[in-house]
Amino acid sequence: MRSILLLALIALTVSCKNETKSETLSNYFTYNENSNVESAGVKMIPIKTPFGEFKVWTKRFGNNPKIKVLLLHGGPAMTHEYMECFETFFQREGFEFYEYDQLGSYYSDQPKDSTLWTTERFVEEVEQVRKAIGADNNNFYVLGNSWGGILAMEYALKYQKNLKGLLVANMVASAPEYGKYADEVLAKQMKPEILAEIRALEAKKDFNNPRYMELLIPNFYQQHLCRLKEWPDGLKRASKHVNGEVYTLMQGPSEFGISGRLAKWDVKNRLKEITIPTLMIGAKYDTMDPKAMEEQSKLVQKGHFLYCPNGSHLAMWDDQKVFMNGVIQFIHDVDTDKF
Repeated sequence: MRSILLLALIALTVSCKNETKSETLSNYFTYNENSNVESAGVKMIPIKTPFGEFKVWTKRFGNNPKIKVLLLHGGPAMTHEYMECFETFFQREGFEFYEYDQLGSYYSDQPKDSTLWTTERFVEEVEQVRKAIGADNNNFYVLGNSWGGILAMEYALKYQKNLKGLLVANMVASAPEYGKYADEVLAKQMKPEILAEIRALEAKKDFNNPRYMELLIPNFYQQHLCRLKEWPDGLKRASKHVNGEVYTLMQGPSEFGISGRLAKWDVKNRLKEITIPTLMIGAKYDTMDPKAMEEQSKLVQKGHFLYCPNGSHLAMWDDQKVFMNGVIQFIHDVDTDKF
């Protein structure tokens, strides 16, 4: 009799646990959308600009009122696709997070008005996205990589009152310093004859010459952008989908530093204004100086530095364990007031 009662108790306990787990999963993937049609979390968010109203693509994962993370991709005008690796790690943690194509990027509207492509306007776009996803300073985290890091810092400098945490991955706070590092450190790591040929093509502004990419891919991209032998599918898709007009206008055509509208961008002296918990992420083989990233973590008021010893500009891929563990720990620490 006792054995039967014990087995019944165990069965009831397991059943309760399964129901709890099932309920949790059900809640996590229920978005309460105002539609009878499930869209897998995809939503086109309307964005008002001085030059008209447009829509940007977002995709929501999860349901967590305590942690909402907005991912800001690089470029400018790359896509969310190369950041898809966050799906695995953030869903395991139960984070609510959003993939997002900024205006001008492949899955969002791509207006042709060049006056739209300014850092200031992109900041206002992020603020409108924040409102649309119902995030505030109790739960809102922004994680920006590369150009997304520029956007994240600029957003924090204007709207940190709406943020709980800031994460800047692989982006220094000064475009001129970035250019100097590219010229004086990264370029000198190339074979002199390779660098000379690249410089000759750049001097002629012959950026569309197939030879330019033939030289850059093995000698620069595979060394400093992503060091994996086989590039992730998401990165390949993002590379195919980049909006070259916006990218060139803001970043410039050359990969050595920034020569477009962002050429003189510099907020290093303003980092002291950022008072929210901030994680700066650098990597050994990055296009950005990891020592500069470490310095930035000390310039903000509540900073922490994460170093990826095997990573490059996309350390989220080529030093994934260190990168993701550090990012997740930071978010948990801020959420539980342990930071």
